[in-house]
Amino acid sequence: MGRRPQPHIKERLLDACADHALAHGLPDRLEPLATATGTSARMLIYHFGTRDALLRAVLGHARQRQLDTFGDLLRVRPDESYTVTLNRAWTSITGLDGQPYLRMFGQLRESAEQQLWPNFRRTATTDWLGPLEDGLRSIGRPDLATLVLAVIRGLLMDLDATGDATRTDRAFRDFLGAVEHLPKGYV
Repeated sequence: MGRRPQPHIKERLLDACADHALAHGLPDRLEPLATATGTSARMLIYHFGTRDALLRAVLGHARQRQLDTFGDLLRVRPDESYTVTLNRAWTSITGLDGQPYLRMFGQLRESAEQQLWPNFRRTATTDWLGPLEDGLRSIGRPDLATLVLAVIRGLLMDLDATGDATRTDRAFRDFLGAVEHLPKGYV
């Protein structure tokens, strides 16, 4: 007779695996995750079933962390313009806090890892539209959510390709300045 699953152990393992994957990327083998968690590959399989199931759980857990962290940054603050909020979120997303997520989820766009989360590109887009619409509603422009998201995603790809943070930061600030002056009904 086998042991009963222990959710608190599984959750601790998942946290440690997500920490490792965010710091180093998704591994090809289970051994780096086993080492990071202080357990064995066999125990990881026991708790998650398969390597792919573990990696999917790690991706989902990391994605939830990203949504929680950056979703909070996108929330409306009554004491500031939403473009100031967006600029602060951009700084965090492109800074040290955001780099691990950009690296990890960039793998899903460009590699076989996408098979772990086949609809990731769609999810990664639609997850952010609601928070952006809510925030932009505070300046009367929820209709700009798709445009703002497209600019963010495009500048993130530019930053990833060139490493030119100064230029992409300036472009985002210029874009926010333009958003503040767009007439109602534009877009």
